[in-house]
Amino acid sequence: MNDLGLRAHAGEQAVQRRVGEGGPGHGSPMFGPVIPAGHAEFIADRRMVVLGAADEDDTVWATMLSGHAGFAKAMGERAIRFSGGPAEGDPLRAAFENRRPAGILAVDQARGRRIRANGWVRRDGDGLRMETAQVLRNCPKYIQKRELVADAEPLRARETSGTELTARQREWIAGADTFFIASYSPDHGADVSHRGGPAGFVTVGGSKWLSWPDYTGNSFYMTLGNLELNPACGLLFVDWRRGHTLHLTGESHVDWQDRSKPGAKRTVHFSVRRVVQVDNATVLRWRFVEKSPFNP
Repeated sequence: MNDLGLRAHAGEQAVQRRVGEGGPGHGSPMFGPVIPAGHAEFIADRRMVVLGAADEDDTVWATMLSGHAGFAKAMGERAIRFSGGPAEGDPLRAAFENRRPAGILAVDQARGRRIRANGWVRRDGDGLRMETAQVLRNCPKYIQKRELVADAEPLRARETSGTELTARQREWIAGADTFFIASYSPDHGADVSHRGGPAGFVTVGGSKWLSWPDYTGNSFYMTLGNLELNPACGLLFVDWRRGHTLHLTGESHVDWQDRSKPGAKRTVHFSVRRVVQVDNATVLRWRFVEKSPFNP
């Protein structure tokens, strides 16, 4: 996978043909490993980065890394180092003792900006280090505006897990306006992306099933391209006011004809296989400011 940023992605190409967008060379082959200076500055200013990867059992998860500004730092043109790692109890906490494919997403929710990087991550002392293979800036679509407020007092993280959603977790998801999705293709690596919409855009169909509308994006189809080849994926929901995280892993199915939700180009269904909730995962707290002008 050393050239994953330079070669055609069979899943992306299949999705682009299905929807009549993109074409040969569109998507992953457009992006190389170099971190431009402006991207490096953006990453260094972030206090939160989303991380997606498959663990040693090829179970796909999305999680959050957080710290003071500068905890994520470009090391030259093709590497990023993160001070610290996932919180205690996080499903990816022990995943990076060996080098493995991973994706990161750095988001500025206050200004509606985001940068993605895909490559390989491994443990590096008390932190993590990524070797980049793809680095790209994404559009501002569907990013709800939030601002950081004062940090909370650090408390020990508490993990609970199960194989289905509790009533409280279903309520959490049903009220969400944002989540993050990690995907993984053994031949093309891992990726993590942002999904946003009006509060309630995710439908909770019970303790084991979710769905959400897929809106107009950048036509790269990096997430759906991975899901075309491997339906396994991981979702991350954040309690922005309390610093808790909710991690789901399972399998997806895309209904290409279902446009029943406003703005939907298709609908993604998700079957829950495992749930991990980490209370006090971060000291960061956010204040909601306004919804994205791109929301349907």
